[in-house]
Amino acid sequence: MLQITVVLIISILLMLPMGKYLYHIATRAHTFGDPVFDRVDNLIYKVIGVKNKGLTGMNWKKYIMTLLLTNAVMVVIGYFILRLQAMPFLNPNQIPGMEQGLALNTVVSFITNTNLQDYSGESSLSYLSQMIVIIFMMFTSAASGFAAAMAFIRGLSGKVTDMGNFYADFIRIITRVLLPLSILGALLLISQGVPQTLMHNLTVHTIEGKLQDIALGPVAALEIIKHLGTNGGGFFGANSAMPFENPTILTNIIEMLSMTLLPGGVLVAFGLMVSDSQKEKKRTIVANTSTMSSLHPKKRHKVWLGSQAKPLFIVMSVLFLLGLGAILWSESQGNPILKHLGLSQAMGSMEGKETRFGVVMSGLFTEITTAFTTGSVNNMHDSLTPLSGGVAMMNMMLNIVFGGKGVGLMNMVIFVILTVFICGLMIGHTPVYLGKKIEGKEMKLTAMAIIVHPLIVLVFSAIAVSVAAGVAGISNPGNHGLSQIVYQYTSSSSNNGSGFEGLKDNSLFWNVTAGIAMFVGRYVTLILQLAIVASLMAKQKVNDSIGSLKTDTMTFTTVLFVIVIVISALTFLPVLVLGPIAEFLKMRG
Repeated sequence: MLQITVVLIISILLMLPMGKYLYHIATRAHTFGDPVFDRVDNLIYKVIGVKNKGLTGMNWKKYIMTLLLTNAVMVVIGYFILRLQAMPFLNPNQIPGMEQGLALNTVVSFITNTNLQDYSGESSLSYLSQMIVIIFMMFTSAASGFAAAMAFIRGLSGKVTDMGNFYADFIRIITRVLLPLSILGALLLISQGVPQTLMHNLTVHTIEGKLQDIALGPVAALEIIKHLGTNGGGFFGANSAMPFENPTILTNIIEMLSMTLLPGGVLVAFGLMVSDSQKEKKRTIVANTSTMSSLHPKKRHKVWLGSQAKPLFIVMSVLFLLGLGAILWSESQGNPILKHLGLSQAMGSMEGKETRFGVVMSGLFTEITTAFTTGSVNNMHDSLTPLSGGVAMMNMMLNIVFGGKGVGLMNMVIFVILTVFICGLMIGHTPVYLGKKIEGKEMKLTAMAIIVHPLIVLVFSAIAVSVAAGVAGISNPGNHGLSQIVYQYTSSSSNNGSGFEGLKDNSLFWNVTAGIAMFVGRYVTLILQLAIVASLMAKQKVNDSIGSLKTDTMTFTTVLFVIVIVISALTFLPVLVLGPIAEFLKMRG
């Protein structure tokens, strides 16, 4: 437990300065690296034809259209590279071209920040594909998500008249955050034994006198950005359970901290950008009217998180800790069926886990990778005990327990708007959030944004259990087989990418349906969320009154938590009962 406590404390300590740095980048405030990064950014602007150094703002429609078209170009280029990767260039292991259905599924998966893999990277991708398609899209998909989040937060802050410039947001997050941190992180991983080479696979004689192929490649470069960008996926089929991806306890901790760093930082940046404009205004009035203010100037108030971000952080943290506690308890109990057979379960449920990490660090990794919607795994989720598998699914079903970079925050704000609307009706006041009225148009868009995710998961799961092509993918009968299906579509829709890997998902049916789920889960949700903010931006700001609903109190935080639980329970509880909960009861019974 000491390891868990240390990791979580370090995560929070890193989130705060990173959030302030992201805030400076998003608002174009001065940062220590500007003399270098400005030159790099300006050169990129010239090459791609962006005028006015990216200072020209965009309305929400132009912003989202630019994002979609930019991502579409990358999809087309990436698809053809995967199809033509049999070329001898950077292909020392002579990997053939990827099949068209799998190639399409792969590029959609990586451009949507899902990184769901229906293939094993060491045997299905050339080094060219790993670098030019996979690693490249890990950077660009993460940057696209951050850009959308910054546009979303700007709109909520009420301090701007446009969403900003997509190209500027996109480029600045790559050059000033993702690339520098990736270089530093990759060097740390290399120092711990993670390979970074273009050498072909090695064939060696084992101590048993047999031959074994050892896969190599530019692993460290992929490994760090897959966690920093909350991408997921892996160079090898075994993902971060593979010693070449995650060789030591230190690399395991680095990877977990990398997953939490930027999603937590975006939450802090949100708090700073919408930081209590009413209180700031009050402080200004007090300072201006005080007769002693010029003689005794007050110390400037430091904002670490922001009052509007605190309720979100508390709800996210409570959900995270509840999920972590459930996973650790369930995994530590072991498998009762094996216990009845006389097998010791003193170490907990070790099936599918690395002895290097054990139950505790595997459980923490599972909670982080599903709560922060990364999808990287250091143990096989298909081997999790039923309750732990259910918690992992629930994290992705909620998609607000910090979530991926920007995604969790945006989804949580949607629940905040719903909570404000419900509370406003209860107290008989017009619902207002951050000084803007919540009216019919916003609530229609909010309802659509909330329902998209469960609709994708439940509809596609229903189709999969109804057709032969879907049922053929199940490797375990009964309740666990249903869990395999539901997990696949939940992971796809929430852009997580992890899976119950017993599912035989490399088929036309699964590649196409999961691809649609990833695409809709990413882009339709983004469009609806930016449309909500655009609608609020167009409204006049409303002044607070005595009866105004306060959204920074513990009462509001409690109501928000309850609404999240109630909405999620009404939506997903039936399928969870049929899957992991029923399996848990059978195992215990």
